[in-house]
Amino acid sequence: MTMCIAHYAIWDERADFLKKATAIAHGMTVGTWTELSATRKSEMEKHLGVVLDIAPLDETEYAIPNARGARVSIGYPTINFSADIPALLVTVFGKLSLDGNIRLLDITLSDAFLKQCPGAKYGIHGIRDRTGVHGRPLLMSIFKSVVGYDLQELREQFAQQAYGGVDLIKDDEILFENPLTPLEKRVAACQTVCEDMMRHHGHTVLYAANLTGKTSLLATNARRAIAAGASALLFNVFAYGLDALCELASDRSITVPLVAHPACSGAIVSSTQTGISPALLLGKLLRIAGADLVLFPSPYGSVTMPRSQTVSIAHELTTPSVHRPVFPVPSAGIHPGLVPALLKDFGGDIVINAGGGIHGHPNGTTAGAQAFRQAIDATVAGIPLHDAPYEHLQAALARWGTRT
Repeated sequence: MTMCIAHYAIWDERADFLKKATAIAHGMTVGTWTELSATRKSEMEKHLGVVLDIAPLDETEYAIPNARGARVSIGYPTINFSADIPALLVTVFGKLSLDGNIRLLDITLSDAFLKQCPGAKYGIHGIRDRTGVHGRPLLMSIFKSVVGYDLQELREQFAQQAYGGVDLIKDDEILFENPLTPLEKRVAACQTVCEDMMRHHGHTVLYAANLTGKTSLLATNARRAIAAGASALLFNVFAYGLDALCELASDRSITVPLVAHPACSGAIVSSTQTGISPALLLGKLLRIAGADLVLFPSPYGSVTMPRSQTVSIAHELTTPSVHRPVFPVPSAGIHPGLVPALLKDFGGDIVINAGGGIHGHPNGTTAGAQAFRQAIDATVAGIPLHDAPYEHLQAALARWGTRT
């Protein structure tokens, strides 16, 4: 029997975990098992969920007053559900997610299921080939601010970031279709800067336009953006659903990398006793759904997530699999002084993503981007940041400090 295996953290005041796990295994598959006739049991057995393992939880990480916890693994026959992510999630966690004091930690998937999921079109290696950047982390910057800006103001902000040496520039996730900066005009205006950068500086800049609109129009809007010159697409995947990302990644006419933004995921991952683990939701599931780059909170910025969780997300995005490895993008509150810590925690195959850490530089936005490039170059070369002879980097360190 082919199964997927769901791994849960479960808490129970009575600590009768075998009884609770068995009820889940039966209730999420065939329903009431004990009342079935012997003949009916024989017919239904191939659909029955199976308790595979019960082990104590690490109480230092998972603790609820007056309750004991266990890690429970349950196998679900794959014949019970179609080979898509919505069917998988409803099978292993649908109504169970409402039960309280239960958290979905991980899902072990068969290669057969994984091969039905699109995975990334480009991933780390494809994006490095597109940018021509090898041997160092990539640098991404963000428009700040965007609401109320007109086309000329947005283009000027784009140019200031591009001329500082960033590799990718993305829209802010709150930039939607509006009369001041409509999608195709915005992309076309920014694309002229990208062309200038390549023509005069030999530097490729990818522009990730925010893909928005009704779900039924996402693919159409993606093609509009690409036709206008967008070289990547930002996507608020958890506002639309993982299957919407799968559809975009599977569409052969969408020929640019997809940047997954974690907006709205906090409602699912933030609690340690309910919801879904960050490694599964922001790591494994986004990777198999087709993201090429995945943003998530860093361990030391303005919106933080524990280091162990962020490292586990990055591991799921890059560990060997049937799908391409994709870029981890630790984000929020990143400044040049954090570059050594980023490389130490996540390695060199990452995208360093900055907003205020670029735009807030005392010498301006272009200098802020240059300071990041200088921090990256120094760190890759093994030079302590305070010893690096770069004016803009030293100004950034004076403002924000360092972390090693």
